[in-house]
Amino acid sequence: MHRYRHFLGTMALAWLAGCGGGGGASAGNPVGMGVGPVTSAVTGTVRDKSGRPITGAQVSAFHTNDHTTLQTTTAADGTYAVSGVTTGNNSDYQIYVTQRGFGFLPSVTDVAGSVDKADFNGLYRMVAEFFTMPARPAVADFTALRPGDREANLPRTGQTMSYAGGDDGAQGLGVAWPVTRFTDNGDGTVTDGLSGLIWLRDAGCTAASDWASGLVAAQRLASGACGLTDGSAAGLWRMPNANELESLVDVSQAAPALTAGHPFTHVDLAHAYWSSTTYMAATGSAMAIRFSDGRWINGADAGDGSFSNVKTTSRNSLWAVRSGARGTVQLLATGVFAGPGGGSFGVGDDANLRNGVPLTSPRFIDNGDGTLADTVTGLTWLKQADCIHATWAGALTSVDALSGGQCGLSDGSTSGQWHLPNRNEMLSLSDRAPTFPQAAYLNGAYQASGAVTGPVVFGRFVVSDYYWTSTTDATDPLQAWTLYSCDFGVYNLAKTELHYALAVR
Repeated sequence: MHRYRHFLGTMALAWLAGCGGGGGASAGNPVGMGVGPVTSAVTGTVRDKSGRPITGAQVSAFHTNDHTTLQTTTAADGTYAVSGVTTGNNSDYQIYVTQRGFGFLPSVTDVAGSVDKADFNGLYRMVAEFFTMPARPAVADFTALRPGDREANLPRTGQTMSYAGGDDGAQGLGVAWPVTRFTDNGDGTVTDGLSGLIWLRDAGCTAASDWASGLVAAQRLASGACGLTDGSAAGLWRMPNANELESLVDVSQAAPALTAGHPFTHVDLAHAYWSSTTYMAATGSAMAIRFSDGRWINGADAGDGSFSNVKTTSRNSLWAVRSGARGTVQLLATGVFAGPGGGSFGVGDDANLRNGVPLTSPRFIDNGDGTLADTVTGLTWLKQADCIHATWAGALTSVDALSGGQCGLSDGSTSGQWHLPNRNEMLSLSDRAPTFPQAAYLNGAYQASGAVTGPVVFGRFVVSDYYWTSTTDATDPLQAWTLYSCDFGVYNLAKTELHYALAVR
């Protein structure tokens, strides 16, 4: 079976230079053998998080083999049935739901299907996918999320010292960390009570290497190596994805940027650590983080010439991880995925495993009052992304004073209700699937030429510039952490520089 998706593989090329740093209610009648294809149906329910049915939502079944779409709408009880889907060979279908004012997540318990992510001409959707449609009716359910709903809570950054009114240390926003963040299990492993992840205690066991070698080393890791006596077998460990690696960072600390009293040994400060997340705008690179200060690495220089993230030529370290029990928070998936429009670049990489809370589609709901509701985190964002351009201190002041009537707002908000997002809040906006600047994707531009466009999320998100976070760089209080709008990596810049700021509440 040959699979197709309608995506544009060349859309990234012009951007790379800027990113250095109603239908039937029952199954169709089968057609006799030798006369035509056997048809069946996809059925299911669409309900909100409390179980209430969603009526009139449009359900689409996209046939990836011939690019046709069958559609229906949900009934008063939230049920649907898309009839006439073909079965057997060449019956790869992607099912998704749309309705204004909602984000959706599929849930598939049918053994014939799975939850996946798909590229529709640059628009990424979470879908229920059936690679081979069964002759019996297939089942796919969907959860609808409204503004104010959330799939995951964000943790605090670790910053407790305040450097200015309204900053990260003063706000202290996010889920509090466990009193004991890291537990040494006495078998070469350390459990993070915040994320639930289990990390290799010896963070320097594997010599710095290229990315592919690091992936292999993680896959081969087992009890008996690197001080492990946990009984783990090869294939259980992996290279962490970008969000998992970032979750270790304590922004209040430096050299290493890890919680004081942590039990890890041999943390490598001379090299960055690889993540298994490929930088999709330049797939020869993977996102990496250095733990001398918690700075992300994307580029051959990275500030001082000592760090790089080119997969084949850079030498970075591996910090192996494996899944554990549920932690205080659930980390978000990065958004990368395997298959056409995405791509896996090695066994055990991020796109192949897709660990974390999946991103809804659509993720952001336009409230029509200058604000956006994020159905993943439950946060509300200022839509106009180029309204505030200031120094770090100026951004804090402007955001705190923000109210209805400013920056396109008609929501009735008053000063003091908005805040400058901290490092975790800014990073939570990321979907690392686009093969072009993430700011461009949020602007609805899917090609540099503008030939393919889609829904505008933020208004005028500035491409290839920095956005302030309220989080100060612990190694230099005169600098703050910023998010680069192209790759959504985190970089430290002088607080006196002029850059953009979003507002959140």
